[in-house]
Amino acid sequence: MDSKRELPPLDVAALRADTPGCEQVIHFNNAGAGLMTASVLAAMTGHLTLEAQTGGYEAAAARAGRIRGFYTEAAGLLGARPEEIAFANSSTHAYATALSAIDFRSGDVILTTRDDFVSNQIAFLSLRRRFGVRVVRAPNLPEGGVDVDAMATLMRTLRPRLVAVTHVPTNSGLVQPVAAIGRHCRDQDLLYLVDACQSIGQLPLDVTAIGADLLAATCRKWLRGPRGTGLLYVSQRVLDAGYEPLFVDTNGADWVTEDRYEQVATAARFEYWEFPYATLLGCAEAIRYARTVGIEAVAARTAALGARLRDRLAAIGGVRLLDRGADLAALVTFAVDGWDAEPFKAAMDRQGINSALSLREFAILDFGDKGVDWCLRLSPHYYNTEDEVDRVADAVAALVPLGSCS
Repeated sequence: MDSKRELPPLDVAALRADTPGCEQVIHFNNAGAGLMTASVLAAMTGHLTLEAQTGGYEAAAARAGRIRGFYTEAAGLLGARPEEIAFANSSTHAYATALSAIDFRSGDVILTTRDDFVSNQIAFLSLRRRFGVRVVRAPNLPEGGVDVDAMATLMRTLRPRLVAVTHVPTNSGLVQPVAAIGRHCRDQDLLYLVDACQSIGQLPLDVTAIGADLLAATCRKWLRGPRGTGLLYVSQRVLDAGYEPLFVDTNGADWVTEDRYEQVATAARFEYWEFPYATLLGCAEAIRYARTVGIEAVAARTAALGARLRDRLAAIGGVRLLDRGADLAALVTFAVDGWDAEPFKAAMDRQGINSALSLREFAILDFGDKGVDWCLRLSPHYYNTEDEVDRVADAVAALVPLGSCS
């Protein structure tokens, strides 16, 4: 994004009018699941009604054009082609499906970071246990974030079977330099998998600029789609190389003789035949809505709200901000003196403020470095207001001196 270019202000009142949940809560848990728009809800309930009236297969046939729209919208969001997009029921499902397509052998190296998502780290360790792969984590810079030069050196010396990086960790506002890492992967012809679970819908994403071979993402968070939806980008390079998931069904392959099948040419080989079409259509509408609002405008506003919140929290005694790195997203994490995790979140809940906890087992390396066992995560989105930011900060300030370890 060109920070020098002036972007027109968003009509926050109109965006909030499209979001019924804004009348109920201060929703600062968009990194968990964003509030859906009325149009997303209508897309899903409308299809469920049609299924009930005409039958599930018949409803899917009647809405075939809208279903194809999911692939068109997702491709437009990522700078990809519709044939390179696969639907998934979560980012973790998409990520695991991508991993299953790689023929890991004993001694192969997975090169990743100290800040990659917990489920990905567990998946890497599972591959180590089952196949004997090596898991190598590149070091961080003193100010936070992966050391790209050190990672590039590890690429040259280790020749990893896979380079895997989470763009924005779930437990921190850190934004990793995925495009810079991708350039090194392309220079060295290495397979590159990006987890964009916390960046899609919040930050501009262009898979060509990133250099990703594979990119997994969810629709429920910053895209404000329904739960149980995600996607996998599979580059033409990967498709041409014949990669396919461990288990392929009739959606991804044709059974051509008794002992042979042929994979389909598109990313559909990473999907299964059965689909939750109502949620897929909700996801398609969420992506369409985000693209209409404008991802660059969304990124500018979320960054501003996140910075305002960090500034307000930094002024509160007993609050320790935990986000580190040169570039920060609108995931604001902090520790609080004198409180245990669950009581503090419950106190925020009672004030109508949605937040999320991150515990040490979610980020053993990061939390070990920071010396904390838990943090509260606040994640404002573009439909939140400056007044809400101030009210949330005031709520934290009022709670800190009370303290509770019960």
